[in-house]
Amino acid sequence: MRRAVPAAAALAGALALAGCSGSGADSGKAGLSVSSPYMPQPVSADMAAGFLTITNEGTAEDELTSVSSDVAGRVTMHSTVGGAMAEKSSFAIPAHGRLVFRSGGNHLMFEELKRKPRQGQTVTVKLTFAESGPLTVEMPVKSATYNPSTGH
Repeated sequence: MRRAVPAAAALAGALALAGCSGSGADSGKAGLSVSSPYMPQPVSADMAAGFLTITNEGTAEDELTSVSSDVAGRVTMHSTVGGAMAEKSSFAIPAHGRLVFRSGGNHLMFEELKRKPRQGQTVTVKLTFAESGPLTVEMPVKSATYNPSTGH
């Protein structure tokens, strides 16, 4: 019985440490992850769009405050409501919720392109949040007419 106690304590410690470790898809106390990122191959030489979903598995709301990429001079965030596009300085991500960037809705605009991304390449994007640590995402470049089956 005495051997079981140290073994149980070691197992409990290992499980606690495992719960604290992060994978590349998770960030900070809000439990943020990114899925389905993509950029349609831009038709313009100086501008492109980007889409993705940010999921918050955490118990606290967070906020996407900025986006950057080495492929663009600047990346702006936009909402589209009733066909009207408006630049936004941040987007809330509710606890146990999602923030979706999709064609015809919220989206990212890569402006002042330093190079024109081509289908089959990837673009590195850094997402910065108010509470959680930053997330770096590899965004694949798809055909200009790509329409994802995931709904965004």
